[in-house]
Amino acid sequence: MPAGMEPSGQSGAGWGRLCPMRILFVTLTALSLLAARPALSQDMSGLIAAARAQVGVTTIYDPAYVSLPYPGGDVPANRGVCTDVVIRAFRTAWGLDLQRVVHADMRRAFDSYPQLWGMTGPDANIDHRRVPNLQTLFTRAGASLPISTEVADYQPGDLVSWRLPGNLPHIGIVSDRRTEGGEMPLILHNIGGGAQEEDLLLSFAITGHYRIDAKALAWMRRLDR
Repeated sequence: MPAGMEPSGQSGAGWGRLCPMRILFVTLTALSLLAARPALSQDMSGLIAAARAQVGVTTIYDPAYVSLPYPGGDVPANRGVCTDVVIRAFRTAWGLDLQRVVHADMRRAFDSYPQLWGMTGPDANIDHRRVPNLQTLFTRAGASLPISTEVADYQPGDLVSWRLPGNLPHIGIVSDRRTEGGEMPLILHNIGGGAQEEDLLLSFAITGHYRIDAKALAWMRRLDR
């Protein structure tokens, strides 16, 4: 065999020496991608699961005014509006009754809430089911974040509100699942066809972005008594 040549079975020796470096590169790349997505806390996992559990159960969009028991009032599980997805998820995941929280806060600070419906005082039947009131509550709880069109700014469990055509307010919960290509988080919401998990985040003008951390949750719990 000529000098400097080696049997074909040994031709990969140089490649073998590079394998650990390639493995390290792949590992570091994977870790950097994981680091780019914040770890999902148990609280947010529960909130998302509670919202997702409504898919296939709430199949009707029904914005009718309904007289509700207080506290803990709800319309039948097969119907509701966008706010009901949030209300039911908060009750299931955190035991937090937004009906009572909104009502209690409006009783003490009615003028801080939007005066859009010609009301002279709180109404526990409907106040918590109106998007502008939830926006106000979350802001007063210290949960408001800057509005952004950067996808990376939105974490699973965040709440987002939008303005739909016809000047209609809408709200939903950011999912821990993404579109097929992985570039866009899905939204758990009810926009008209019942509870769904869909690609919606940047489909309409965003009017609010909220993240319920421990401090905001504690603030709301003080009202849920």
